[in-house]
Order: sequence, then structure tokens, then C-alpha cells
Amino acid sequence: MKQVLQNLRTGATELVDVPAPVHVPGRLLIQTRTSLISAGTERMLVEFGKAGLIGKAKAQPEKVQQVIDKIRADGLLPTLEAVFNKLDEPLPLGYCNVGVVVESTTDHASRITHHGSGSGVSEFRTFSGPVYRPGDRVASNGPHAEAVSVPCNLCARVPDNVTDDQAAFTVIGSIGLQGIRLLNPTLGERFVVYGLGLIGQLCVQMLRANGCEVLGIDINPDRLALAEKFGAHTVNPCSGADPVGAAIAWAGGRGVDGVLITASAKAEDIVHYSAQMCRKRGRIVLVGVVPLNLRRSDFYEKELTFQVSCSYGPGRYDDKYEQAGQDYPVGYVRWTEQRNFEAVLEMLATGRLNVDPLITHRYTIDQAVQAYEVVTKDPKALGVILQYAGATKPEPRVIVRDEPAVAPTGKPVVGVIGAGNYSKMVLVPGLAKIGANIRYVCDLNGAAAAHLARKHGAARAVTDYKEVLNDPEVTAVFIAVGHNLHARFACEALQSGKHVYLEKPMALCVEDVQRILDVMAGGPGARTIDHGQETIDHRPKTIDHGQETGDGRQETEDGVSGQESRGGEAGVEAAEVSTDFTHHASRITHHDSTPNSQFSGRRPVFLMVGFNRRFSPHTVKIKELLVGRSEPLAMTMTVNAGFIPPDHWVHDPVRGGGRIIGEACHFIDLMVCLAGSMVKTVAAIMMGRGTATPDDKMSIALEFEDGSVGTINYFANGAKVYPKEILEVFSEGRVIRLENFRRTIGFGVKGFRRFSTWRQDKGHAASFGVFLSRIEQGGLPPIPVAELVNVTLASFAAVMSARERRMVGVGELMREA
Repeated sequence: MKQVLQNLRTGATELVDVPAPVHVPGRLLIQTRTSLISAGTERMLVEFGKAGLIGKAKAQPEKVQQVIDKIRADGLLPTLEAVFNKLDEPLPLGYCNVGVVVESTTDHASRITHHGSGSGVSEFRTFSGPVYRPGDRVASNGPHAEAVSVPCNLCARVPDNVTDDQAAFTVIGSIGLQGIRLLNPTLGERFVVYGLGLIGQLCVQMLRANGCEVLGIDINPDRLALAEKFGAHTVNPCSGADPVGAAIAWAGGRGVDGVLITASAKAEDIVHYSAQMCRKRGRIVLVGVVPLNLRRSDFYEKELTFQVSCSYGPGRYDDKYEQAGQDYPVGYVRWTEQRNFEAVLEMLATGRLNVDPLITHRYTIDQAVQAYEVVTKDPKALGVILQYAGATKPEPRVIVRDEPAVAPTGKPVVGVIGAGNYSKMVLVPGLAKIGANIRYVCDLNGAAAAHLARKHGAARAVTDYKEVLNDPEVTAVFIAVGHNLHARFACEALQSGKHVYLEKPMALCVEDVQRILDVMAGGPGARTIDHGQETIDHRPKTIDHGQETGDGRQETEDGVSGQESRGGEAGVEAAEVSTDFTHHASRITHHDSTPNSQFSGRRPVFLMVGFNRRFSPHTVKIKELLVGRSEPLAMTMTVNAGFIPPDHWVHDPVRGGGRIIGEACHFIDLMVCLAGSMVKTVAAIMMGRGTATPDDKMSIALEFEDGSVGTINYFANGAKVYPKEILEVFSEGRVIRLENFRRTIGFGVKGFRRFSTWRQDKGHAASFGVFLSRIEQGGLPPIPVAELVNVTLASFAAVMSARERRMVGVGELMREA
């Protein structure tokens, strides 16, 4: 299908062929009929993309400091690569879409799985809200594309007497409506609308419908004339008029009751002028984008209020509302973003909102690039409509390059599921660098999948992961979806007879680990994990991290706290379970190289988890230096993890599992690799509850079966300029220090002083290469299954230990399975 994308690196606005979205429960699959170009917001994005690096830096000075900090920590070349990769991401344009529902969900039931430290409980919650059916005409915030997939709470049904072109103004109208709601207008009040673009013109009409008088300010004569037709008085500062004096005089010398700033401009005095024209205790609401040079005296002397309006209304950027479909009770939140959509559509249906005069241009989707030229260059352009044929259902796949009729003998054919940040920055570039035969890049975000496939020479971009698993020629699947979907996708891929490289973590609960092992063993539990109805879990930053967003933290903590009363027999039982479980994992490991041992009638397949640091040349060097040791090791790992906001998905116990399970597993595996021994017991403490996210500020003590000990200090409250990862290994009068996977230094190590790489190397490419070569050449998995399981359970044990304030044996966790 065709979609309009903006390349922030080159500045090009492009109409690109991308795979169409597939149906995801909780979302509507919509075939587009009309979309509206937002002349203000989208022009700003296009102009930002066309600016050079210096211009981009000036536009976002806060990003410049982030780049400087990253250069200090990681070096120049890795930082430049990260910046250019970020700028190279295709940015979908548009957020005012009207179309017909192709596929829908008849109810809003969604499974919420609460994952604790080694336990999981599933429940169903049914969310209220309108039910959409195929054939319904809806307005949504979908982009400019022939087909879009949009969460139900970001859609609203279009009344029969509202045309597609009129309904395209729904979302942009709700932006203005939310600003008006924050103004809290009352009958007879006088307001200024500063900026008479699309939102400004709509706000003039809605304020008039509220019984208010309106003064419009703009420098475009055509827009001033249009606002006058809607009943506004107007002022043009470019004609010599004083906007402040004119507004005060218009308000009878008292000053206006409030100002709604809808302009998108670089003028620095707009907020100052707005404050000057207000009466005492007046209200100023910012909807547009202008410099915020607030002067204390402006607000102090009049006790003015100033507020920035957030997009469409309550619910915006709340994953529980937007992605999981949890509506706010109408008795407590009368106007959500969806109900704002409905209010705008009702005004259109009753004629109180007239958008027909706002439409200045119409183009077909094939003329989209031309339409953006008009938007950026023609001052008369206001409402620019894109129209779609919609004759056929778009395909969920795009052929990027032709393939030979017969694939090279013995060379693995690769499919990548997930095109998020890790895939874009590390996985797919790394596979391309080692010459992997990438047949598929799959993601729910078709634009991201297509861009990544084209950039790195993959043959196909798809949005339906089943195409990857059902292709008999695909031998290996790399899975990089949301953490809560790792186990499910691994099981499905293994059942399809594919070798699996699963990005960490292996799973978020013990039950999922057990299910993976059951699938690998082909036993009675060999079935796909049912985590509800999600498919690929992807978050946009255009990214969507799935349908499950319930916060199960309290339930999880209550559940594990009840385990403190276990008696002495629990340890014996846990040990017995641990023995059985270890034997199970070991049995799978030993069978990996035996033909047809795991799947009757199928080729043997194996699982590898992306514990890449053990494949770093620095780790390899340290292992070489430790060869022949006669005593256990003492290891200390300091991880300067960096701050992640508390509401980020990684902290959600359902979707991310927390940072210890999601990332600290890397460092547990590194120590397992160096010690050559598995973790036996774990004792961990985390920072007190005075911090928003105490579980990412944790010290973890590990006891290994060979007597080695390890300490991982995982802290998220350090300085960005400090190295992220520092390892120290103490052994028989020697100390080996690894600094950020760039330098390894020996102290008291005979014949060794220093080993450096020209850039940071955490072993990503080497891990991909080892995985694919083992498939091609045969042999045991690069990491034994027993070690994958042990590391995963050790991460669960760390979280449990910190929460319950006790030492946890790794085998104890299997009691829950």
C-alpha cells in the first residue's frame, strides 16, 4: 500500500510502498477514504526535516547535550551512527483520517497477565466503549496511508450526514476543543484566538457556539477574512495595528477574559502580548507551538493562569486508555479524547461547525508529494485534502528485492520479527554486515519494516509474522518483540521448525520458561503460550508495545509476600523440583545435535537467547587469561544503567518485566560465562521506597555452584558521562578490569597489560555469526539451554530476593511451575 513518510535525515517527503497493517484485537483495521494535511503541524515537521544538521540542532538544543554526553561515554563514531540512524527513521505523516472499518473486535475483552518473580496470573477485563463493525465509517488519528490500524479509543463513528471531507477535520477539531475546555468559557465572555490556521478557524466557530465573542489575530489577510465570516473581529499586526491595544479596546478597556494561542510561529512576544491583553485573573491556553519566554511580572501582577493543552484531551499518551482500551468513567472524566472526537462530529452533523470553507485544495494520494509542496510554499493553502481510491484491500507484504529461484545450499534463510529500536540500531545492521540471507523483516509498523528491509537488503517486508513462520525455506528466526511476547513467539517459531534467536529476556515468568522447554522437548505441554490476543508488541514513538498495559505491581507484590511463611519442607521440595528441572533442560541440550530428537519428523532446532556480552572479544580475552585457574572467581559488575521515566513500558511488570529481568540478565550471564558455573543462590537489596523506581537501583550478590561469587551493582541514578558497564574480576592475585567493552586492563596478570578495541564491542555481531554458523555447520547450541534457564531464573530470584528481603535459591523458583 502507499503511505506518506518524512525522512528527517534527507528532508524528503516521500510516497512509499509499504506492507499494509494486519488486524490486531483492540484496534480497528481501516481502509482510508480521506485524510487531511495539518498545514501547521505537518509543515513544521517537513521544514525540520529539510533543515541541515545545524538547523536541527538549533531547533532541539536539549538533544545536543544528550549527544555530547553520549560521545563522552561511548565515543564519537558510535554516537554519530546512533544520531544518523535516528534521523534516518521514516516518520509517518498525518493524523486526521477517515475510512471504513475492514476488521474489528466485537468486544473489548483483553487478557492482562500479571508476572511476578516466578509466578504469573491471568485475568480478563472487559472495557466499555462503542463497538465497531466492518463497514462502519470512522474518523481516527491514523496517518496518510491507504490502510491504517488504530486503537478503538482513538476512533469515532461518523454520522451519516457528515461527508468524508468534513469528518477529516474531527481530530484537528478536537485539538482546538480541548484547548477551549481548558479555557472554561462562559456565556458572554470575550476571547482572543491568536493564530487563524485550521485550528484557529475551528476554535473561532466553537467559541462562538459557546456564546462567546471572539477576536482573531493573524498576519494572513485571507485567514482574517475567513474568520470574519465566522463572526470574529480581527486584527492584523502587520498592518500597523497594535494587537494589545486593539484587544483591550475591544473588551471595553477591561482586558479580554482569555487568550487561546493556536499559532505555530517563532515570534517570541506572543505569550507576552497575550498576558498584556488579559484582564486580571485571565486565562491563557497554548495549543500551538511558540517560544515560552514567560515574564514573571506579566503573570504576577494580574494573577494570570497559563496552561499548555495536550493534544486531543484526557487519555492522550496514556497507554492504558489508548492501547489497552480502558475508558475513563464518564462521571469523573466527562470529556476524553474519544468523546471530544464525538463532540466535534456532532457539531459537524448539526451544522454548528462549518469546515467546507476551510478546504482549499484536494489531491489524490498519488499526488501527496505535490500536496506537501503546496502546504509548505503556498500561503493560501489551509485545508488540504488527500483522497484515496480504496478499490482493493492492500497487501500485508512488499517485495523489496528479487531472490534467486534456489537459495544458496546450506546457508540459513533468516526472518526478523520486530523492527523496533534494537532491530534498527543493532540486529538488522549486524546481520547485513555478516552477509546473512535476510528474507523477511516483519513488524506491525509496515513503514518501519519496509524501511529496514530496503536499507539492509532484505527480500520482503511484512506485517503478518505468520508469513515468516509458514515459509518452509526460512530456517532461522530472530525475535525482537516486546518482552511480554518473547516466550509466545519463541514457542510458535520452534513449533514451526525454526531455529530461534530470542532477544533477552527469555521470558518474564517461570511458567513461560517451562512452556518453552516443553515445546523444545515435544512433550505434552508443547503448545503455544496464550497471552491473549496480541501479535507483535511494538510502541511508536510511532511504536505500540502491545495491548497489555495493566499495572499488576500491587497484585504481584502481594502474591509473593505471602510466600514468606514457607516452612523447612519447602526447601527440600524446591530442591527436588530444581533437580528435575535441571535434568529437563540438560536433556534438551544433549539432544540438540541428535536428528529428529525434538520434533518427530522435523529437523532438530535450537533456541539461543541474545546474551551477547559473552561473545565480546573482551570477554573472550578474559576467559583466555583465566584458563588454568585453580580457585573460584570474585567478580564485581557496576552498571550505570541510566534513568528511564517511571511510566516507561520497561518498568511495567506485565509488558517489560522490570529492568533487572529485562537487562541485568545480561550481566548475570556474563558472570556465568566467566565462571563456567551456574548460579546457585541470589541475595539482592534495592533502594528504599523513597524513589519512584527502586527496583532499578539494586545490588545483587550471586553464589555460583563452583564457589565463585559475583556482585552486580545495577544503578539507574548515575551520571550520563560515566561509563555504563565496568567489570572487575579478582583471581589468584590478579585483577582484570573491563571498561565499557572498549578496554580490558590487567593488574598482576603475567604477560598481559591491556587489550583495546577501536570502538565499543558488546559482542552483538559475533553472537549473530555464531548462531548462524552453528545452524549451517551443525552442533550444539552456542549457549547450553541449562545456562539460558539458569540465568533467567537467577534474574527472577534477584527481584524476589529484593522484595522479600531474603536469600533465594534458584531452584526454589521451580516450585511455582
